[in-house]
Amino acid sequence: MHYRRLSLLVCLLFVVALIAQAQPDTFIVGDPLPDAPELAPRGAYSVGVRTLKLTNPGQLDILRAKDGNLPTYDRPLTVEVWYPARIPQGQTELTQYEQVMGLTNNPQRPIIPYTFPGRALRDAEPNAQGGPFPLVIVSHGYPGSRYLMTYLTENLASKGYVVVSIDHTESTYRDVGNFSSTLLNRPLDDLFVLNEIARLSAKDSRSFLAGLFNPNNTALIGYSMGGYGVLNVGGAGYSPQAVGMFKQLAGGSDAISVRAAGSPALTAPVDARIKAIIAFAPWGMERGVWDAEGLKGLRLPTLFIAGDKDDVSGYEKGIRAIYEGATNADRYLLTYVNARHNVAPNAPAAAVLKPGLPLNEYMHYAEPGWNERRINNINQHFITAFLGWHLKGQDNQKYLNVPEKVTDGVWPGFKPRAVGLEMRHAKPQ
Repeated sequence: MHYRRLSLLVCLLFVVALIAQAQPDTFIVGDPLPDAPELAPRGAYSVGVRTLKLTNPGQLDILRAKDGNLPTYDRPLTVEVWYPARIPQGQTELTQYEQVMGLTNNPQRPIIPYTFPGRALRDAEPNAQGGPFPLVIVSHGYPGSRYLMTYLTENLASKGYVVVSIDHTESTYRDVGNFSSTLLNRPLDDLFVLNEIARLSAKDSRSFLAGLFNPNNTALIGYSMGGYGVLNVGGAGYSPQAVGMFKQLAGGSDAISVRAAGSPALTAPVDARIKAIIAFAPWGMERGVWDAEGLKGLRLPTLFIAGDKDDVSGYEKGIRAIYEGATNADRYLLTYVNARHNVAPNAPAAAVLKPGLPLNEYMHYAEPGWNERRINNINQHFITAFLGWHLKGQDNQKYLNVPEKVTDGVWPGFKPRAVGLEMRHAKPQ
């Protein structure tokens, strides 16, 4: 009798847990706070999410270079796709993302799997009404994962975008390798994913993406090393110093020179399918990766987002110097005053707030002087404005062409008491 009561109690608790998980008023990363700016809330579309496994054949295997021999391999890439979807009656627009904290082969930061919730339905049927939609490709930091910015990927899909986020092989928490792989492969991964996803969008393909989006109307978003990659794809060539640094890391190989300033790839016109770039805290200026000549190649509309106390990419001699040096681009710089490097990721999940974990697991997401959920909402607002303008032709310039400093919420779309933000704008020469 006691066994039956215990079993019944366990079943009831399980049901209660499922119901609690599915409550629409449960706060999930990316949900708007009461003071979220105007364009932060989700759009009219429900959101689906799917995982795709891609393979880029015949790539240079820089991690196995030896004695001048540079083998090749078929480079695997896992991507996550968020898209406008139909939610069947009786199902809920919720999922659980499987993430890890820690770093592979690091005893001080062991790999610890965890999950966190999102507002999307796994494998939902696409909703093509209003399409074909613009495409957005997202590139994480080093290390990171395709789930690092779900507050943004879900949000954009709800506003009528197809969003593809890349797990960059040899640069994720689970498989982080020598930095030379990240330096070489970031722009190559971005371009391959654009080509492969474009192939899957063809109307005669058997993919769920067939006819769902227009690859000729694409934006790239990158954070930290992801920003390093998307700026290069957007036309900014690497400097001779960057090539020299790569040689030291890669046993004398100069493979990165194919993306250097003056190379055929960087003197050719930028891929015409790409219409805009968003670079969160892009890395490299303080290490000499960029110079004046290389930055002149960036001609696409670009939104930079940074903290003015960035302790990874640098600010005055780092991100702001990139912004000022990209003289041929129409560009914006959104600055979080007193923020450091973590202006792009999700707010910390419950799993990384548990006592006893290595501090670095929390610090990977945390901003000491800011509410991370507030940062997520502000990013949603400005990226919605920027991409809506450049990919959808929306009249959103009023949200971007604002006074340099926000004071007591005087920027369009902001509520009173907003402080701590700066916006700069420079037109191409």
